[in-house]
Amino acid sequence: MWNFIASLFSTDLGIDLGTANTLVYVKGKGIVASEPSVVAIKKDSRGGKKVLAVGLEAKEMLGRTPGNIVAVRPLREGVIADFEAAEEMIRYFIQKVHKRNTLVRPRVVISIPSGITQVEKRAVKESAEAAGAREIYLVEQPLAAAIGAGLPITEPVGNMVVEIGGGTTEVAVISLSGIVVKNSIRVGGDKMDEAIVQYLRRKYNLFVGERTAEEVKIRLGNACPEEGPEEVMEVKGRDLITGIPRVYEISSFEVREAISEPLNQIVQVVKETLEKTPPQLASDLVDRGIVLSGGGALLKNLDLLLSRSIDLPVTLVDEPLHTVVKGVGRLLDDFRLLREVASD
Repeated sequence: MWNFIASLFSTDLGIDLGTANTLVYVKGKGIVASEPSVVAIKKDSRGGKKVLAVGLEAKEMLGRTPGNIVAVRPLREGVIADFEAAEEMIRYFIQKVHKRNTLVRPRVVISIPSGITQVEKRAVKESAEAAGAREIYLVEQPLAAAIGAGLPITEPVGNMVVEIGGGTTEVAVISLSGIVVKNSIRVGGDKMDEAIVQYLRRKYNLFVGERTAEEVKIRLGNACPEEGPEEVMEVKGRDLITGIPRVYEISSFEVREAISEPLNQIVQVVKETLEKTPPQLASDLVDRGIVLSGGGALLKNLDLLLSRSIDLPVTLVDEPLHTVVKGVGRLLDDFRLLREVASD
């Protein structure tokens, strides 16, 4: 009875719970929130914890907090690494949509990586329940991305999606509302940032934070830097030998060298998935090609690199960062399809 009453006052939500960013879709309104997956927590002398900020405000604190404040990313490599922080983050987004009303209990559809374990799925569900969700449905990210990209997943044809997020790369061949072949590796935008940090440390003895590395990737990152003029930028960090702040100029070719390993791993997982694809569905992909989505897909010329590596057409969707949350949002409007594709 209470669930029925709560449902009258709540708004159904779709959440793309990402390692780098969390996006929220509200039924009838569209995307209402897109913020970094970061929580800032203040600790007192007695060991108590208090959430200071979530999202954009918390990300601004990364690497800049005093000893009693810690800015954490609750998800690592697509799964919950900090249960309490994840719960607070989900609660923040639910209450943000419902104007801080703690009585409402919405139905929530959450996208998850296809490679996570049952224990990890349970952690996502328990976090959402503790944050106030009434009903929780989990949908694998490649399926949500395919729906968001407008692919005909209910038809008997092969649809291949490569979803590159902050923590994972998901590759799947989909037909008749189900995943026929899938592959998932814990490599994405975060691994590229880490690779840039290590490269600058190794080559220039320059220590930079993850936010600086991300800025370098966004500005200079290019999967095929030979396709266009060489770009350069100044990078500020701390000299590891003298301990003094330094500035170095680096180029797009150096960044390509830095991120070559994670890029090669992404290309390899796509090839492995194609090798496992049934011949009839593989023949569909010759004509239909592959759809590329996710925030990591925004790396310049990544679609070109993939197309050259596998000799198939690769299409980058419009607004790659929003593809999964749009798919989750469409499932809120199609409950029959939601029940068909929801993960156990």
